[in-house]
Amino acid sequence: MTDVAKVPGRPFEFESHYRQPDGPLGELVETIWFARGTIPYAREKIAPTGSSVAVVVLGDPILETPDNGAGTPIVAERGFIIGPHVRPVVNEPTGETFAVGIVARPIGCAAVFGAAPSTLRGRVLDLDTVWPTAGGLRARLLELAAAGAESAELVSATEQVLNDVSDLSLDGLDLVAEAVRRVEEHPTVPIAELADSLGISHGHLDREFRRVVGITPRALARLLRLQRMLAELDVGSPVRWTDVAADLGWFDQAHFVRDFKRHTGVTPSEYLEAQRDNYAGAEVGEGAGFVPEA
Repeated sequence: MTDVAKVPGRPFEFESHYRQPDGPLGELVETIWFARGTIPYAREKIAPTGSSVAVVVLGDPILETPDNGAGTPIVAERGFIIGPHVRPVVNEPTGETFAVGIVARPIGCAAVFGAAPSTLRGRVLDLDTVWPTAGGLRARLLELAAAGAESAELVSATEQVLNDVSDLSLDGLDLVAEAVRRVEEHPTVPIAELADSLGISHGHLDREFRRVVGITPRALARLLRLQRMLAELDVGSPVRWTDVAADLGWFDQAHFVRDFKRHTGVTPSEYLEAQRDNYAGAEVGEGAGFVPEA
């Protein structure tokens, strides 16, 4: 496993920690993170990752609104879960953020949280109602925090629970996991070519993807291309968007801008402005996918 003392996207003062699990759990969960602190702006848009995210709230409530702020909001006092989505979620803490989060891999929604991704797609819901394990996990984390446990201990306690409840035996998981792996390696691969390489039809791949991941392989590939772009973008230097887009398969500038805005909620120039205003001096990619708002 890998432990890091800073949550990605948080260059300002935060008590933070994240872990990338290994072994069987690592096939289902990308990151377990802890964060405690106050963002220096009112709210932020967070670009989608193609997977589900569960957050156990240990402090002040957090207001979450899907669909770039147009969806049904939830004021989460105990926790929330963000289903697979293709548009940004607006994150607006009501005070200090004090939480533990679980970022599932694209195949991990049902295997980790026991919920069909199709029922969560594009939504933010109360965590307790979706994942029965959440209540006991939250109680344990609060107990540890009250006893003075450090962030790594809270992450470890969460990892232990996930190891106990996750299920790698779900039908079709191996096929979709291999498809996701190939899309992650080559996000510009034509989906028909991907299906053919797996020995299945395009339609069958789409159906299995929707069932296990919650979105289509084409949508995931588009998200992964954008994530790669944002992670490699040096916002402190001049950006030639035409070249950046073409490097990842966008040869039509209007198409690129449309996809960029769909997934981040802002235009490329607005994204650069927000990043430069709030992440000055940060390392390349440190605030990738975050769009702070005053």
